Amino acid sequence: MSRTMKCTGHLDGLMVDYSTRRQKVVLTVNEDVRGQYDKLKECEKLSIEIKKYRGKRSLDANAYYWQLLTKVAEAVHISKPAAHNLMPRKYGQALYIGEKIVYIVIPDTDQAAVQVDEEEMYHLKPTSQVKAGKDGIMYRTYTMLRGSSDYDTKEMSELIDGLVTEAKQLGIETLPPHELERMMSVYEKHHAE
Repeated sequence: MSRTMKCTGHLDGLMVDYSTRRQKVVLTVNEDVRGQYDKLKECEKLSIEIKKYRGKRSLDANAYYWQLLTKVAEAVHISKPAAHNLMPRKYGQALYIGEKIVYIVIPDTDQAAVQVDEEEMYHLKPTSQVKAGKDGIMYRTYTMLRGSSDYDTKEMSELIDGLVTEAKQLGIETLPPHELERMMSVYEKHHAE
């Protein structure tokens, strides 16, 4: 049984209860949330986050990304997972918990670096920070990156623009500028804020 309520909507007002001095936020939601509300209304305390809406990326852009990524991987003779890990390193988004970037420490070996490059379940970007552990092994700090499946349209657009730049440098044919514009305008139409 899910105890999560996700929806879109807008803020309608802010009130202050003068007897308790606590604030009350009034929302109007676009979806029917009665089922989720019934599951959550008895909870003593909730975690609440309200943020500006950004639409999810379009499947058209996703398909184009993977098609072009495959061509780049073939051109530079690396695997698709390795190519996909390189793109977020250059044009992707760091993972945050609250306002802090998430870092992970991994043994600084060639084997570990290859494993990170080929990984499909997570994406890491190596930093220049290498320190000796108490066990005598050298460890490199990596920045944890968000997977592109979590990107909104703006973030996916930046990733695709970066991939197009890389492809052009390799002499790989990309969509003509007007087609790229069309694809980006589909983002805006289907995912207007």
